[in-house]
Amino acid sequence: MIKSPTRRVAVVNSAQTVLSSSWSDRQHIDLISEAATQALKGTGLRIDDVDFVIDSGSDFLDGRSISNCGFLGSMGAHHKEESRVEEDGLWALNYATNKIAGGSASVGLVIAYSKPSESNVDDYWTSLLEPFLQRPIGLDQYSAAGLIAQQYLAAAGLTADDLRAVSERAWANAVRNSNVDVDVVPTDEAFWNEDIATPLRRADMARPVDGAVAMLVCRAEIADEISSRPVWITGMGSAIDQHFLAARAPTSLPACEAAARAAYRMSGDTSPSDYDLVELSANSTVGELMVLEALGQAEAFHGIDHYRGDSPTLINPSGGALPADPIMATGLVRMHEAASRLAGRTGYESNDAHRALVHGTGGFGMQNHCVVTIEVDA
Repeated sequence: MIKSPTRRVAVVNSAQTVLSSSWSDRQHIDLISEAATQALKGTGLRIDDVDFVIDSGSDFLDGRSISNCGFLGSMGAHHKEESRVEEDGLWALNYATNKIAGGSASVGLVIAYSKPSESNVDDYWTSLLEPFLQRPIGLDQYSAAGLIAQQYLAAAGLTADDLRAVSERAWANAVRNSNVDVDVVPTDEAFWNEDIATPLRRADMARPVDGAVAMLVCRAEIADEISSRPVWITGMGSAIDQHFLAARAPTSLPACEAAARAAYRMSGDTSPSDYDLVELSANSTVGELMVLEALGQAEAFHGIDHYRGDSPTLINPSGGALPADPIMATGLVRMHEAASRLAGRTGYESNDAHRALVHGTGGFGMQNHCVVTIEVDA
């Protein structure tokens, strides 16, 4: 359906704020309006041309119910159809894509934002747990990641020290990314060696950051008019794993595998090797390895091979989620980074990628997964 000539959908522009550990001098509306304004800039479209706005955020992190109602003005959503997705922004992009592909709209604006510096992130993740059996035993995002990592490392024959290569690559890439507030790779020994949830250390866990991202999507006729290199959305898939952590597969991500299969099938039965760029989300170094394997980019327990030499696929050139995890916006940031490279936008001109695989995750312990495939015309 997405590849039908009359219903093709493209990303024509996108923008994000700098991802910072704390935007203490800016409110949600400031971050959102900056991203939305920059996404429209240079396209020839005005906010009046946008048929609908879909936003992703969290009432829990924002600290009030129906928090998006307070941000409608900064989103340009007054007197428009507006919907809220209480999940990562990549799900909101799927929603928007289906609306346009189904013929009910022509131009959509997708926005995702996060300001975890104003929240207790640990309480946010714990609030997603079942309250009678899981919360009372003290399970939290760190202990869950540690339990998963113990099982994975044992099965893969790896040690905690092997994970440093994953984190070092992520932080080195983030230093080169002007959209992330990282100037140097951390040198603090505590960062690299302090246990946070055995066998994981501080460097193994994603760092929450503040920020916003906005993406403009259009039907084919409009995309061809306003962009010399539209990025076509060719496939989508999403899936959810078991709620109880103990009921999930111990060393793999079957929900991520299912989401990837759906996206590959929709994109014309492509295979993992057809993609020369991957932007993925994960809450830990082990999570990143497991996602790579679930996407088919590596054999089981061999995701680490991508970090032990030259990789045939460009993995998270942005740095990914480990140095910068704007909760609820991370997947859409991955899409922004991937689409910008495919389109050759300013700052991304040197990349030769033509197809990209984008992944987002949400829920406790990476319970939910979303995969989107994109490409540019040769």
